Amino acid sequence: MNSNNTNAGDFVKITTKDKIFEGYLMPEYELESREFLFVKLKSGYNVGIKKDKISNMEIVEKREKQCEKGNTEKGDDFESADGKILILATGGTIASKIDYITGGVKPAFSASDLLSTVPEISKTGVKILGKQVINKFSENLTPDDWIKIASECYNYIKKGANGIVIPHGTDTMHYSSAVLSFMLKNLNVPVVFTGAQRSSDRGSSDATLNLINSIYFASLDTKKSDNKGVFVLMHEDTNDKFCAVFRGTRVRKMHTSRRDAFKGDKFAMLNFFERKFEVFEKNELNELNTKEKMNEPLPVILDTKIEKSVMLLKYFPTLTSDILEILCEKYKGIVIEGTGLGHVNESLIDTIKRAIDNGKFIAMTSQTIFGRTNLEVYATGRKLLKAGVVPCEDMFPEVAYVKLMFALGHYDKYEDIKNFMLTNIAYEINKRSEI
Repeated sequence: MNSNNTNAGDFVKITTKDKIFEGYLMPEYELESREFLFVKLKSGYNVGIKKDKISNMEIVEKREKQCEKGNTEKGDDFESADGKILILATGGTIASKIDYITGGVKPAFSASDLLSTVPEISKTGVKILGKQVINKFSENLTPDDWIKIASECYNYIKKGANGIVIPHGTDTMHYSSAVLSFMLKNLNVPVVFTGAQRSSDRGSSDATLNLINSIYFASLDTKKSDNKGVFVLMHEDTNDKFCAVFRGTRVRKMHTSRRDAFKGDKFAMLNFFERKFEVFEKNELNELNTKEKMNEPLPVILDTKIEKSVMLLKYFPTLTSDILEILCEKYKGIVIEGTGLGHVNESLIDTIKRAIDNGKFIAMTSQTIFGRTNLEVYATGRKLLKAGVVPCEDMFPEVAYVKLMFALGHYDKYEDIKNFMLTNIAYEINKRSEI
């Protein structure tokens, strides 16, 4: 809307017959209802104001330049990302708007569009680049997409990026964050996945706080906050005050729609607006890496070799040997979500043993999600161990799944694969399982 020289991102004061609204003017899109003007209030919530009800609109503050836009559709690229934070957009709810024709949510924003919906970013003082590499809801992402995202991260880290923020659909974000934790080795900058449970044009959207805090976290001095690595950042609870940061291998989506859907081992909690940052993590691997990196930092390595023929199988009471045998023939590796400490029906053990004897690799996690697998407590577990099943400590099932893909992409021998699965590579295994 260009009347009165207003532009998307301007901070405006709108007067109607009944009320006065102050906030950031939101951009208009083709599928939006033309009857309404959308404004992001100071609270972070959006409101639609019917245009024929507006008696006056004045500009309180003009929009500042928010980012250097890359027209990725034409193949443009950034020769240098030196000292900047890269927004590497992949789609998902955080980069979506309501289609007012169908009532559904569509992935529709480029990286620059995404930044334009969050004018508060211009207040951060952070130099930002925006690029879109994929535009998909996360249920449509494939291993090839993981490789593409990891490769883009690596390229821009080599070009001097101080950090990378990846807006991503929430449904499979913990898969992507886990696999990138293995593909990007010796990271010397933060790679932060973030998303939204509600699209940016909904009144209760969590997109603004998640994106701003991700940029804030990615821009922190790595020497002071030790925020090198792959992380997931989302709402800490249902209000709009704090965000929680998790290691990319220690988090899981645990609710379909709540804004605090992601749970796991917290690395930190932060709030950009109040400049509060608190680190929680106490990890032996972290302490070891800190000592090693006091010497010459190691070069960042991109390693995308994975075996796609891996299955994550949830055990269920009517799972038969016939079904399991078919799956073992089709896949090179299977991660089973067993019951409790990591069990399946004893009638399946002979099939599992034959598969392992024939070169298949089978690992065990637990459906309970939290806690540790232990195959030495009960007879069923000891029989599974004897058959060659490898218990995955306290790894989340999705993490064990992508780690096995990575392991089978690098090793052929059973013992080598087993050793890799039981080695803490990217904070995926805790020595002790805490509540």
